[in-house]
Amino acid sequence: MNLGLIVMAMWVFVGWTHASGNSGPLVIAHRGARSLVPENTLAAARLAWRLGADGWELDVRMTKDGELILMHDETLSRTTNAPSLFPNRAPWLVSDFTLAEIKMLDAGSWFVDQDPYGTIAAGEVSADEALQFRGEKVPTFKEALALTKELGFWVNIELKSRPSFVLSPQAKTMADRTVALIREMGLEKSVLISSFDPAILQYLATVAPEIPRGLLVFWLPRDPVSYLQGIGANALNPRYNLVTEDLLQTLSMAGFQIYIWTVNEPADLQRFSSDSRITGIITDWPQRLLAILGRKK
Repeated sequence: MNLGLIVMAMWVFVGWTHASGNSGPLVIAHRGARSLVPENTLAAARLAWRLGADGWELDVRMTKDGELILMHDETLSRTTNAPSLFPNRAPWLVSDFTLAEIKMLDAGSWFVDQDPYGTIAAGEVSADEALQFRGEKVPTFKEALALTKELGFWVNIELKSRPSFVLSPQAKTMADRTVALIREMGLEKSVLISSFDPAILQYLATVAPEIPRGLLVFWLPRDPVSYLQGIGANALNPRYNLVTEDLLQTLSMAGFQIYIWTVNEPADLQRFSSDSRITGIITDWPQRLLAILGRKK
């Protein structure tokens, strides 16, 4: 066995054993437990951990002054009160705001007002709990990593960058700062860095080979194994509708891990949860998957 395969085999072992001996795919809370709590917040991570998930998934973007924060969208308008607090700053791009400005925002009230998953109306989130979300802040990536370490949690870090074959200066800066923070906190074995941008992953394979890397895809490369090997990725993160028996067999035989997103329907959760070739399932409803796996607290 060559060195690359040995390293990959060791990583597979570490990835499975971090879950405290739990069987089945890893339960990964998408943007935290976002069906119950405002997404990409520290509160969402804490609840995912309390529910019994193995880890959480978060999204990283860079502010105008080069700080890393948690935010899925390019703009602040959906999940914060930026439009009301800064009415003349449309379209409220993350990259147009400093960290100090973003820290002024309320990243929780939208969830209470919109009840996007119906969990407040259904009583899964009580009125008292919902009120506590108002005023929730946008976390920095450093704050999110610190909490992850404190909880002994695992995290899938998505670096938000448009797919490219040439690494942009902004993407390079974001990747470098992400790696520096991971190393600073000693979390190299407790993370997976994911991106839709193959250029980022290829760069990370060179500068941070010790940190696992996963390629996010909406559609499959013609030859997934060769493509993943070419960019130095350790895992494929396919959208759930791309997953076939042939793909699972091909990737697992080649030693790649497989993290499926975003699986929410009970029938899909049931189907994927019983397949040992799937490393992790990313879901907005970790509570549903935990119940299926018999691990609900």
